[in-house]
Amino acid sequence: MRITHSYILLNGLRFYAYHGVGTQETIVGNEFTIDLRLKVDLTAAAENDRLEDTVSYAEVFQAVEDEMKHPSRLLEHVAGRICERLFQDFPLVAEIELKLMKRNPPMGADIREAGVEMKCQRLPF
Repeated sequence: MRITHSYILLNGLRFYAYHGVGTQETIVGNEFTIDLRLKVDLTAAAENDRLEDTVSYAEVFQAVEDEMKHPSRLLEHVAGRICERLFQDFPLVAEIELKLMKRNPPMGADIREAGVEMKCQRLPF
């Protein structure tokens, strides 16, 4: 068998955090959701069943949770910090697709979510 594409997926991660420009957002906070798609070569893990050959979902969640605890004004900044952290902590991750959504943002509109989505590639050494 030849694996042509492989990804680690974490969808619907939920956090309560204090990101935003408005005073209300930084004091009261809001609910956020994150979807992640991490491009990882899973060939060795599929063959030998060893944790060292993949990326731990639990450790990825912990890294994202740590970054969500640090308030930022812009969701773009939060998403960028999360991607940098994941590349730093997980050398097997070659590419990240991240979607970060703020639930019911205080903008005077009837809206369920607003957010950002980015795709990042690891820079070569």
